[in-house]
Amino acid sequence: MRAILGSEPLEISDQPEPTPAAGEVVIDVVAAGVNRADILQRSGNYPPPPGASEVLGLEVSGTVSQIGDGVSGWSIGDQVCALLAGGGYAEKVAVPAPQVMRIPKGVDLVSAAALPEVACTVMSNVVLTGNLSPGELLLVHGGSSGIGTHAIQVAHAVGARVAVTARNQAKLDRCAELGADITIDYTSQDFAEIIGEQGGADVILDIIGAKYLASNVQALATGGRLVIIGMQGGVKSELNIGALMTKRAAVVGTTLRSRPVSGPGSKSMIVTETVARTWPLIANGAVRPIVDSTFPLAEADAAHQRLNSGDSIGKVLLTVD
Repeated sequence: MRAILGSEPLEISDQPEPTPAAGEVVIDVVAAGVNRADILQRSGNYPPPPGASEVLGLEVSGTVSQIGDGVSGWSIGDQVCALLAGGGYAEKVAVPAPQVMRIPKGVDLVSAAALPEVACTVMSNVVLTGNLSPGELLLVHGGSSGIGTHAIQVAHAVGARVAVTARNQAKLDRCAELGADITIDYTSQDFAEIIGEQGGADVILDIIGAKYLASNVQALATGGRLVIIGMQGGVKSELNIGALMTKRAAVVGTTLRSRPVSGPGSKSMIVTETVARTWPLIANGAVRPIVDSTFPLAEADAAHQRLNSGDSIGKVLLTVD
């Protein structure tokens, strides 16, 4: 089996073919999503959780080819996409069955690889943790990213208003096309000031971390929820507890990859909620996968460069022959 390990340089190597353990299925991979976590892992800054594959890749689409003991509800040949702890940059991957999802109606098999990470991230952080409600204001940092483009559509579909930050007009225009009501160029505008003029954000989805902490707290509405899912702007910053208390606001940090397969707060719980609540929005056309570009598996390095350039809008995918 051809696969790409999470190390420098990126090279395709022969690896043993996976076999399904009890509770797992094997997927013949058609496409894999490229995520910033892959780039971090490659540079040695984001090792996989204990027991996870050293092969890069946190999401795939493809067909079920093997079924392990104790698995029900799946058949060989089913077209699926899946959330992984690792192993997606490969021809085959073994996945816990609760992390496998049927392809949503109206989505082709390649584009489906753009869904697992973004859909589960938005469900777990914006909907389940942030508890975004109709009429509330969601602020998304990195609105043109894979997560951002999905969050805009989901929030718009549930009746919330959406504000985004991005770095140029082309990205902001695309966000507006997807349903963003307020677009902010973070290179020249103060997002905290602009959001404050709107009465504050009820939920903020933040990929930046430390650099934006003070401004995010300033931008929160009374009772607002700041959900931090990334650390692109550093890991340490001072928190004005007085400002947080005055607003009766909350700051939450979460991650998806290291969650357990089952149990409270697990991947299986998030996958179940995603299929139940997001898949119908995709089926009726309110939400769709946004794919920036696709690269063959052998050109994974070019795919990483595309994502790392900051020029992509939506997801970058790898295709597997």
